[in-house]
Amino acid sequence: MKLFISKFKESAMSILPIVIIVFIMSLTPVFSLPKEEMIVFLLCSVALIVGMTLFSIGAEMSMTPMGDYAGTGLMKTRKLLLILLVALFMGFLVTIAEPDLLVLSAQVKDVVNSSTFIASVGVGVGIFLVMALLKVVFNRQLAILLLLFYMLIFAFAALLEEVGKWVLIPLAFDSGGVTTGPITVPFIMAFGVGIAATIGGKNGSENSFGFVALCSVGPVLVVFLSLIMSNGSVAYTLPDYSMKAVLAGGIFNKVIHEFVNVFRALGLIFAFFMILNYFIIKLPIKKILQIIVGLLITLVGLVLFLTTAAIGFLPVGFSLGSQIVKSNNAIAIALCFVIGMTVVLAEPAIHVLTNQVEEVTGGNVSRKSMLIALSIGVGFAIALSIYRILYGFSILYYLIPGYFISLALTLFVPPLYTAIAFDSGGVASGPLTSTFILPLMIGACAEVMGAEGVMEFAFGVVALVAMIPLISIQLLGFRAIMTKMVRDRISMRRILRADDNQIIYFEG
Repeated sequence: MKLFISKFKESAMSILPIVIIVFIMSLTPVFSLPKEEMIVFLLCSVALIVGMTLFSIGAEMSMTPMGDYAGTGLMKTRKLLLILLVALFMGFLVTIAEPDLLVLSAQVKDVVNSSTFIASVGVGVGIFLVMALLKVVFNRQLAILLLLFYMLIFAFAALLEEVGKWVLIPLAFDSGGVTTGPITVPFIMAFGVGIAATIGGKNGSENSFGFVALCSVGPVLVVFLSLIMSNGSVAYTLPDYSMKAVLAGGIFNKVIHEFVNVFRALGLIFAFFMILNYFIIKLPIKKILQIIVGLLITLVGLVLFLTTAAIGFLPVGFSLGSQIVKSNNAIAIALCFVIGMTVVLAEPAIHVLTNQVEEVTGGNVSRKSMLIALSIGVGFAIALSIYRILYGFSILYYLIPGYFISLALTLFVPPLYTAIAFDSGGVASGPLTSTFILPLMIGACAEVMGAEGVMEFAFGVVALVAMIPLISIQLLGFRAIMTKMVRDRISMRRILRADDNQIIYFEG
C-alpha cells in the first residue's frame, strides 16, 4: 500500500498539469469543449493516474526483472550465435504487439498496409537489437554507429523523395518513435543492463544504455525500404476523431480491444521468457510467481491507461488542435510548448528510464534534471511541429540540422550522456504522443490545410518528440562537464594561491 500511494502521487503529479491546462483552456472564449467531453476527459484522467500507477508497480515487478534475467542468462551461455538469434526473434516479437505501433498503424491504414507496416517495424527492431548486442560484445562506440545509420536514413529519405513519395517521409521517421513504448522499453532497457553487467567491463554503465537508441533507428531504415518498394496510393482519409465515434462500439468493447492487444504482447514476452528460463535461466518457482503477479498488475494498469487515453484524450486532443490554430500564431505556438512540456511527464516509460538512469549512474544524472531537460525538449518539439503546420515546409528542415547538432554533440560529451540521450528520445514518444499529441497536430493541420496536407505536415511530430531530447540531454551532459572543469580550475587556483606559511612541516 505504501508503494501504491508513492507511485500514485508520482503519477498524479505527472498527469495533473495536462488536466489543469486543458481545463483552463476550456474556460477561455477561444476554446469550446462540450460539457460531456470535459466530464469524460476528467474521469479518464483519474483512471489514467490509476493505470499509470499500476503499470509502474507491475513493470518493476515483472518487465524489468525478465529483461535483466534474460540478458544475464544469455550472456553466460557464451554462445554468440544463439544469443543473436534469440535477440532477433525477441525484438520482432515484442515490437509487433506494441500498443503505440498499433495506434499509429490504425491511423494510416488507408495509406500503408497495416500488416506490412507492423512487420517492417518489427524486423527493424529485431535486426538492430542484434546490432546493439554486437556493439557491447565488440566494445564499439555508440556515436559512430549512430552517425553511420543516420547517414543511411537520410540517403533513404532522398530515395523516397526521388520516387515521388516525399509525403511519407514523416511517417517513416515516426515509426522509429512508436516502437519504444511502455511494453518494449522496460524489457529492452533491463535486457541491456543484464548484458552490460555480464560483459560490460569498464564501460558497463555506458553499455547498459543505447539499446533503445539503436532499436529506434532500425524501423526507420526498414520502413523506408518497404515504402520505396511499395506501389500503393498515398491518399489520406481523415478519421472521425469525435468522442461519439470513439465510443461508437461501447466502452466495454474498447476495454476488450485493448485487453486483447496488451494480453497478446505480454503473453508473447512471458512465453518466450519461459522458454529461455526452461533451457537457460532456470529461475526458482518463487521468482516466476512474482513475475506472473507483476505481469497481471502491468496488464490491468496498461489496459486502463490505454483505454482511458483513447477515450478521453484522443478526441480532446483533436478538438483542441482544430481550435488552437484559429487563435494568434504566437499564442498557438506558446500553448503547444506548454502542452508538450506537460505531456512528456505523463509518459509511463519515461519514469522507467529516469529511475534506471539515476540508479545506474549512482545519482550523477539525477531524475529531476533529466525530467526538466526532457520536458523543455519535448515542449520545443511540439512548438516546432505547430509552427511547421502554420507555415507549411518539409520536416527535413528540422531533422537534418537537428540530427547534425545531436550527432556533433557526441564528440564533446561523455559517451554515457550520448547513450542516455538517444535512449531518452525513443522513450519520450510514448502512448500519449500517439493518442493526444498526434491527434492535436492532425486537428490543427486539417483546419489549416485540409485532409490532403495531414500526411506531410501533421505526421512527423513523433519524430520531432524523439529528436529534440537528443540535444537537450546532451546539453545537460555538456553543462556537467563545463561545471566540473570550472570547479577544478577554481580548486587549482586556490591551491596555487595558498600561503606557504600555513603549511605544516613535520620533522622526523
